[in-house]
Amino acid sequence: MSGNHDIEVLVVGAGPVGLTTAIALRRLGMRVAVIDRAPATNREPRADVIFPRAGEALGALGVGETVRRHAYEMESGTVYSSGHKVGRFATGRLASHYPTAMTIEQHHIERLLADELTGLGVSVGWRTRVTDLEQDETAVRVDVQRPDGTADRIEVPWVVACDGIRSTVRQRLGIPFPGSDRPNMQVVQGNVTPAWPLPDKPGNGYFFLAPHRSVIAFPTPGCGYRIFCVRDDPDPQQTDPPTLRELRDLVAGAARIPELELVLSEPVWLSRARFSDRIAARLRAGRVLLAGDAAHTWAPLGGHGMNVGMLGAYNLVWKLAAVHRGQAADEVLDTYDGEQRALAEGVIRDMRTSPMEMILPSVPHRIRSLVLRGMLASDTMQRRIEFMMSDFGRHHRRSPLSQGRGRRLLGGIRAGDRVPDIPVVPPGGLPVRLHELLGYDRWTLLHHPRFAAPEIEHAVEDCPAPISIRPITSAAPPGAPDDLYLVRPDGHLGLVCPTTRPDVLRDYLRRHLTGTAAPVTAGVPAAAG
Repeated sequence: MSGNHDIEVLVVGAGPVGLTTAIALRRLGMRVAVIDRAPATNREPRADVIFPRAGEALGALGVGETVRRHAYEMESGTVYSSGHKVGRFATGRLASHYPTAMTIEQHHIERLLADELTGLGVSVGWRTRVTDLEQDETAVRVDVQRPDGTADRIEVPWVVACDGIRSTVRQRLGIPFPGSDRPNMQVVQGNVTPAWPLPDKPGNGYFFLAPHRSVIAFPTPGCGYRIFCVRDDPDPQQTDPPTLRELRDLVAGAARIPELELVLSEPVWLSRARFSDRIAARLRAGRVLLAGDAAHTWAPLGGHGMNVGMLGAYNLVWKLAAVHRGQAADEVLDTYDGEQRALAEGVIRDMRTSPMEMILPSVPHRIRSLVLRGMLASDTMQRRIEFMMSDFGRHHRRSPLSQGRGRRLLGGIRAGDRVPDIPVVPPGGLPVRLHELLGYDRWTLLHHPRFAAPEIEHAVEDCPAPISIRPITSAAPPGAPDDLYLVRPDGHLGLVCPTTRPDVLRDYLRRHLTGTAAPVTAGVPAAAG
């Protein structure tokens, strides 16, 4: 592979984020190589949930339905506090082709993504370890050790590092990984089949809340239940994996089910872990970009870590491809840093106050139970919780790519928001979901058919990036907006402007989608966004 100019992007790391990155690059026709120091796809379960927004991203990349066929769709969760039922949380209210979270073990996800990538003509180079790298304005040179122990050098235009918390690429670049440990918290996990007096049904799980611990148990295909216990940390020196007896006692105590029995399921996995909240000082250094755990990590509260990494890949790849092909200014790729950093910071902040996983002493725990009882009795609150957990509300409003505020057709969303999957009607056609008109390989310009198309087409005619112009009406009133909506390839709204101001659209395209930016300077920190 040394000096192979056929490869445009080298992806380092073949976990869920690295594989998602490679699939996205191939969907856009980029030539890709993937390497990983491991001998094969992961055999440990680890992460086990894909939330709706990440489901939409995988769907846009052509692999969402494959994952769904092998997953359980999360329909409900029953909440208990100190053994007493507090309420039940139900899902299914979201307008999306992927309206519910999906439970599926990480090693199954990796296998499915690796198979998809193989079908796209790319095989992972296993047992290949990065030892060093250097770059200039035109290329990155990566030194690797091959499976047979020989050294090699790979020269490529771009590198995306998805090589985990202890990222070799990040360390070789000298990028700090600041953050802090979560004090007095450990997470004990295992895959088990429980014997308990509770109904067992795919897609329906349980939350057992108690003083100083919270337990989540959800069915997962092929392995019974994933048990996730957040607890206090009375002995930080204890690092060995938990025993089955320890896990059973934690669950039995929180659920108040003394007769509980647990049986380990395959693959056998028991884990004790402690975590830090960390985000790399920058996610871009010239032609090298960080993604997934190489870019950010935090305690797995809420189960959003893998999802945020996948959404980061979904954000990054279309920008990288556009800059590489001269279809966007280099500053567009810089926006990945600010947008992804804000996403990670928001998830860390929100999950610190998640009532389902907070470690509380007795009195605050009782107050939490009363609050949850009221929240779960309210359909409005259930809707808000479901929307928050879906990641549909995560946005890029402060990004340099976000300009304007929507008014009517799209429900008043702002630039930077995820475009809602509302019913719309193309001219002379039948109603469709809006996301069916979007594509990861292009920008999409939405406008009402009553406005003249020639002026709109003239505004975009010199743009090197692909733009699909879609006249639509809303399937529900109001149906005659006077705005243009320019949607990014990743489904976020880039620009909102009056239909009478095509000059605003033209200026936006010239600023961001010109492909005339200065050459990349290696090592320059990314913009803050």
